[in-house]
Amino acid sequence: MNRATHAARRGRGTLRLAAGIAASLVLLAAPLAAKDHAVFAARSGVELAREAAVAWAADAVLVYVENDEPVDGAGGAVRWGYLFHSPSLEKSRAYSVRDGRIVTAENLEMRFEAPALADGWIDSGAALAAVEKEAGKTLAKTPGVRLSTMLLMRGPFQDGDPDRTAWTLIYTVPEQPALFVLVDAVDGKVRRSWRG
Repeated sequence: MNRATHAARRGRGTLRLAAGIAASLVLLAAPLAAKDHAVFAARSGVELAREAAVAWAADAVLVYVENDEPVDGAGGAVRWGYLFHSPSLEKSRAYSVRDGRIVTAENLEMRFEAPALADGWIDSGAALAAVEKEAGKTLAKTPGVRLSTMLLMRGPFQDGDPDRTAWTLIYTVPEQPALFVLVDAVDGKVRRSWRG
């Protein structure tokens, strides 16, 4: 198998894995409404979720973050999901945070072993600002474009450097494939974009 074919297959596998995680977290989030709740950036809920995760498993590490409600124009949402993995238990547990409290906490049914997110990752607002600085004019010219998902994990869609923590912003566009934009979560630079 040539290198390009291997990279394409690995990219599709990563996309399926991320989609599976996203679907699991959405199922946790589904019953809760977003009315009259405070909007916050992704990092603001991490410590609360981490305290609960460490009580569940002392070696729990944060491996994935995703909006559980729509993202606003500043990169905030009324609810964020945080996925932790425990190597000793070989299990993962998701926490959904809203209004400064955990509203759901459930074990992830699928097996998901992922490395911990890098320390010092940029917050959701900074990631969205980076995309708007780089591609804001192009996005503004795309009719019906809407930011649907912001997810943070190590190594997704990065064949060249799979150990980097990155934000992936997914935009829906009517009657077109979704637009994916990858932002390095350490240096805040847009690395690439693609349709899928």
